[in-house]
Amino acid sequence: MAINNFWIFSLTFQLLLLLHVSSESSWITDDASRRPSKFLEYAKSPEVFDWMVGIRRKLHENPELGFEEFETSKLIRSELDLMGVKYKYPVAVTGVVGYVGTGEPPFVALRADMDALPMQEDVEWEHKSKVPGKMHACGHDGHVAMLLGAAKILKEHHQDLQGTVVLIFQPAEEVFAGAKKMIEAGALKHVEAIFGIHLTNQVPLGKTASRAGSLLAGSGFFEAVITGKGGHAAIPHHTIDPVIAASSVVLSLQHLVSRETDPLDSKVVTVSKLHGGNAFNVIPDSITIGGTLRAFSGFSQLQERIKEVITKQATVNRCNASVNLKPNGKEPVPPTVNNMNLYKQFKNLVRDLLGEDSFVEVSPIMGGEDFSYFAEAIPGHFSFLGMQDETKSYASPHSSLYTVNEDALPYGAAIHASMAVRYLEDKASKGSDSPKDEL
Repeated sequence: MAINNFWIFSLTFQLLLLLHVSSESSWITDDASRRPSKFLEYAKSPEVFDWMVGIRRKLHENPELGFEEFETSKLIRSELDLMGVKYKYPVAVTGVVGYVGTGEPPFVALRADMDALPMQEDVEWEHKSKVPGKMHACGHDGHVAMLLGAAKILKEHHQDLQGTVVLIFQPAEEVFAGAKKMIEAGALKHVEAIFGIHLTNQVPLGKTASRAGSLLAGSGFFEAVITGKGGHAAIPHHTIDPVIAASSVVLSLQHLVSRETDPLDSKVVTVSKLHGGNAFNVIPDSITIGGTLRAFSGFSQLQERIKEVITKQATVNRCNASVNLKPNGKEPVPPTVNNMNLYKQFKNLVRDLLGEDSFVEVSPIMGGEDFSYFAEAIPGHFSFLGMQDETKSYASPHSSLYTVNEDALPYGAAIHASMAVRYLEDKASKGSDSPKDEL
């Protein structure tokens, strides 16, 4: 009888233990599934939302161009200090790289660009740019605020992190050089994947847009000086007219897409600048032209053809031509290609966070982004966060009337943080090959 009682007691104890573990496991799973919505609630709280808006407005009032973001990075470092987030500075002149989590593998990165554009703001409001000829006209001030918001969320929940989140505040995206410099400076050391978010007025507030594979085109610029021999317009036979040569060049460049490119392979060559002469009756000595090229494939070949067309058309018209494929130091960038697995993770995450209709499958876009350098070095995913609403009209990027819908900031912060946490959980469950190292 005593033996039977013992076995009954033992079985009862084991059953209770199993029920407790099962209940605890269910609670953990439920908590993990609710985490993204909790992050969004936290980001939308008045305290955090107002703080992000304040940061964005400070940056907007004081825009800085590429590799000149000293006050911008100072503000970022000040906020990271207040959070207790470790960071490295300077990285690529003005860049900042922060670290939240265990300090051990796996490592996943989140990126925000922080430079402004050399243009005058035409929006009259309380926080208009205080710097003449400089403006945050592409949302980078909002990108910084969102990544700092993500840093705050992640720091508040650092005990949940199963690895390390690397926060990359990148300079000089607009001149297509910052990402490359950050990589050269070691910003991606041990990082296995990277995510980037860009605000857009083409998608409604609370929705995101992306695609697998090629999202943004390879992008570059060209500038050429076509030199002839100037003289009086009444005696053109005594001159070598660079205007005629430049005209032939512009028309011939259009054939590179219309006659030499597969119609199913999207490419763009646009001549957007033509300068020369200052009198009605004088043929100038030279003409300067410039423009941009975009392509998802065959980018370097297109560059060479542009150079060849310019120089040979100039020769046909008895002129000389010099071609610069990096005018004003503007680096060409490769296409931005989203990793398939990261795309699937992102798509599932935003649907969990914002609902089934929150994700928009976008067509390839001919714009360029130097995030492509990160996505070339390691698996990467770039997406767009909507900010359009039905009551206001938001201008397109690089417009002097550009504004940011600040209601989008909590969405960006929550998506950043949630994506990083989910990636680390997935990697931890599968194991990571990243070596341990001092940050």
